[in-house]
Amino acid sequence: MNQAHKMYALSLEQCMQAILAGGANRTVCIQGHMGTGKSTILPMLGKELPTHTQCYFDCTNKDLGDVMIPNIAIMNDNSRYVTFATNEELGMHLNTPIILDIDEYGKAPRPVQNALMRLMLEHKIGSYTLPEGSIVFATTNLAAEGVGDMMLPHQCDRITIIYSRKPDNMEWIAWGVQHDIDPIVLGWCKDNPQLFHSFEDVENPDDNLYIFHPKRQSYAFVTPRGLHAASDWMKKRAQFDDQTLCALLMGTIGDRGAMDLMAYVKLADQLPTTESIKQDPHNARVPDSDAAVCMVVYRALASIEREWVSPWVDYMRRLDSEAQGLFANGVLAPNYAKSKFIYQNTNFAQWAMDNGYMFSADQS
Repeated sequence: MNQAHKMYALSLEQCMQAILAGGANRTVCIQGHMGTGKSTILPMLGKELPTHTQCYFDCTNKDLGDVMIPNIAIMNDNSRYVTFATNEELGMHLNTPIILDIDEYGKAPRPVQNALMRLMLEHKIGSYTLPEGSIVFATTNLAAEGVGDMMLPHQCDRITIIYSRKPDNMEWIAWGVQHDIDPIVLGWCKDNPQLFHSFEDVENPDDNLYIFHPKRQSYAFVTPRGLHAASDWMKKRAQFDDQTLCALLMGTIGDRGAMDLMAYVKLADQLPTTESIKQDPHNARVPDSDAAVCMVVYRALASIEREWVSPWVDYMRRLDSEAQGLFANGVLAPNYAKSKFIYQNTNFAQWAMDNGYMFSADQS
């Protein structure tokens, strides 16, 4: 990715908004780093367009015969001709508008890429035409990653290529709070923004051993997708010993990431139980380390319910101002599902007034 492309690389939300606005007329192809959630744009669009059918076409496991296959049609005079049936994953047989994600387009065999060109340009394939209002977009990895993504100029000329950027650690944490990511993983991410750096900004791969770098052979490294998987293993940690947990993490986010994250597992012993905060917020344990305090805040954001907002606020007042602000900013995050009943809590409203925060109880 050259300097201009890096300067104008978009977040996934920006990519989604661009496709939402113009995807019915022009096919956008998103090129971005592996494991950063490019394919999640499909359900994001589906949320915005609930009457559209979501369709996913994975190019990595397709050959030309997986796009269209011959079918014999018989006319009234018994004469025959060859027509073609399309793959159901393309959604051409549906009678309602669709959102079609042509995933990993750059990795598709050349015949598959060619077969999809008219669909991407005109929303047509063979004798089929997508219903009016249908959206087609494509996703693929950066060519610089060296994982086989390649498009020829005449293919690129039929689409609009944009580049997506990696999220920074705080952007990913905001997403993680809303998607039940383990609080230990969230706390680790807060203290280690380098987990989200791009290999394009690291000339020497030894300067950042956490992330993927095409100059260093590695089969496990930190990506947002890998962090999500690591969170799933962390939630099961009570079922196996530390050696097993570390081995699982090494195979998910790499050796360096696993070793560092395991250090944060030790901090979990400092965390007060949620029940102790509910029952005795004025005496529940306050962790000694800043990292453990962050974990408590992220756990609260992910799990808080209406009935214990008040005791949580009482407990939160015992934390330092940075931790209190961390919780407030989490509540303010767009689409945070629990914000409305937190705003409506009188104890939280009083805390907000005391600390100069402005909230609206009718937000959702």
